[in-house]
Amino acid sequence: MMTDQQAREMTGYDRRMFALMNRREAAPFYATAARRRLAVGAHIALTVASVAAWLLTVVGDQRWAMWTMVALLLPWCFATGVINGSTRGLLELRERALDERQRAEKARVAARARGLTQWLLLAAAVGAGVVALQGWDTEGLLFPVLFTLFVLHWLMPLWVAGLAVEDEPADFDEA
Repeated sequence: MMTDQQAREMTGYDRRMFALMNRREAAPFYATAARRRLAVGAHIALTVASVAAWLLTVVGDQRWAMWTMVALLLPWCFATGVINGSTRGLLELRERALDERQRAEKARVAARARGLTQWLLLAAAVGAGVVALQGWDTEGLLFPVLFTLFVLHWLMPLWVAGLAVEDEPADFDEA
């Protein structure tokens, strides 16, 4: 719940985003933990496919990959919206639109995502070291690997938040 002080500090943009992130029309897509996990899994799969298509477009000069990337955009946006709706905009809303509980949850999600990203970066560094020690040809791999790590760093908080959301308590009237 938002306090009166928070409501006064919020701009028109904040109020619109708060209302958008708290709409319940898409609730059936994230009502259970299994559905939220499915949405996060679908988002990860769509992200992997989109990154691969984009890299094939940029690095491989494959024209068909551009159309694949365009076709993946709408489902990716839908999955992003489902995750944002399940978290009630935890990562999209400004700090002044969040209550104390949400701020603490946002900090926990950011810390967990940072830790996971740190391990992925370590794995990439170890992999690069192994490749260098073996003397394998790595020409052309630096950009795709760094871009993929950037995307993982960017989206990891969203995925962690989507997996960390708990079911909403049932109404007392239904019990």
